[in-house]
Amino acid sequence: MKLLDRIATAPISWGVCEMPGWGYQLPVDAVLKEMSAAGFTHTELGSLGYLPAEPAELRAILDKHNLSLLGGFVPLVLHDPSQVESTREAATDAAALISGGGGRFLVSCAVSHPDNWRQTPLAEHQWPVVADTLAEVEQIAAEHGLIQALHPHFGCLVETNAETDQVLHASDTALVLDTAHLLLGGGDVAEMAKRYLDRIALVHIKDVDLGIAAQVKAGELSLMQGVQQGLFPPLGQGGLPIAEIVDLLEKSGRDLWYVLEQDAAIAEGDPSAIARLRFDACQSIDFLRSLEPVLAGAGTSHQQQQLPREG
Repeated sequence: MKLLDRIATAPISWGVCEMPGWGYQLPVDAVLKEMSAAGFTHTELGSLGYLPAEPAELRAILDKHNLSLLGGFVPLVLHDPSQVESTREAATDAAALISGGGGRFLVSCAVSHPDNWRQTPLAEHQWPVVADTLAEVEQIAAEHGLIQALHPHFGCLVETNAETDQVLHASDTALVLDTAHLLLGGGDVAEMAKRYLDRIALVHIKDVDLGIAAQVKAGELSLMQGVQQGLFPPLGQGGLPIAEIVDLLEKSGRDLWYVLEQDAAIAEGDPSAIARLRFDACQSIDFLRSLEPVLAGAGTSHQQQQLPREG
C-alpha cells in the first residue's frame, strides 16, 4: 500500500475533544463530511460517545460519508488492582464497539481515573500491575480481532520518556508512536522511533511548534491553551523531523497506518473554522504526498502489515 493509502484522521482535528471548555463541538455529520472532502478514507472514534456507540449505527454513519473506522482511543485504569474488573469491562465494551464498527486498533491510554488522567505518578511496585493489566487488555482486543497498542500521552500516567521506557520494559505491549506527545514527554522522537521500531503498531502523526511546546512542558500553558495558540501546525511547518521519522518507519516495510491528528479548538461562531481546518489537513496531506517520490526512490520494499481484515 502506498503511504497516502494509509493516512487516517480523527475528530480532534476538527476540534472534537472530551475535555470541558475545549471549544465548540461541530455536529457529527459536518465533521465526517469534512474528513471525506479532504480525502480521508478512515477515522478513529475520537471522544467516546461522539460517534454512535452502537456498531450498526456507527457503520451506517461512516458509510454515509464513505469512511471506515480505523480504531479508537480508550483511557483505562491499568495500575489499580481494585479496579481490574471495571477496566476489563471498559476494555471489552470498547473492543466490541471498535470491532463491530470495522476497526483494527484498540488504542489504550493509562490514566489515574477516567475523569482525572494524571494524579500521583506510578510507584515502582505498580508497573508490574500495569503490565499484567495490559496483557489482559491485549487478550480482550485479540478476542475481538483487534491490535492493542499503548499510547503515551501528555497528562496521563505514561507521559514522560522515562515512563514510556518503563512500561515498554515491564510489558510486551505494542506502542502507538505519537510524535507530538512523545516530544511533550521529553523524548527525542526520532531516537525513540529507532529504539522501539519493532514495537510500533500505529503512528499518530503531528508536527509541533517547539516554542509553544516549551511553554506547555514548563507548565506556563495547559495543553488546551497550547492547542488554541497553534501548538500543532500542519506537517512540515513545525520543528519535528517528520520526513526523517516517516522515512525510518517506511523503511521498516510494514505498511504502518498513520493517524493525522492536528488537535484543534474552535471558537463558537467562527465561520472560517471549518474551511481553515480542512486547509490545514490538506496541507499535511500534501506534505506527505511530497515524501512519496523520495520514499520510492529509496527502494523501500513494503510487506503488508498483518492486520485483521475489515469486516
